[in-house]
Amino acid sequence: MAATVSVLVATPEREVYRGEAEMLIAPGIAGELGILPKHAPLLSALTAGELRITRGEEVDEVFVSGGFMEVQPDMITILADSAERATDFDEAQAQEAERHARELLEKREGDIDLAMAEAELAIMASRLEWIKKKKKH
Repeated sequence: MAATVSVLVATPEREVYRGEAEMLIAPGIAGELGILPKHAPLLSALTAGELRITRGEEVDEVFVSGGFMEVQPDMITILADSAERATDFDEAQAQEAERHARELLEKREGDIDLAMAEAELAIMASRLEWIKKKKKH
């Protein structure tokens, strides 16, 4: 059996994933990071994108909207702003959230924080792109 590392993906609201992995690919701010068991300690910020958690032929996919990853030789902890597994993804909800973010940017009324609205729109666009990619496979 191949060596594995424990993986925990959590948000402020809930634990999204807990399990063992032979390899994890994460969307680091400087590009994708590939992590194997016994990796040197590492701390990295994450961007919106896909985590790929591999065990043999099985791959679990989790979309994160950003956050941080701590790597220890026997444990990978990902603290995400928000996260969802591919199996839990609701495309209609993501499309509605993207539409709402676009409306807020177009109106620019009241106390809207322009940077926050733009960031939210970018995350929603990434989520939709991700789910469309999943549907093709």
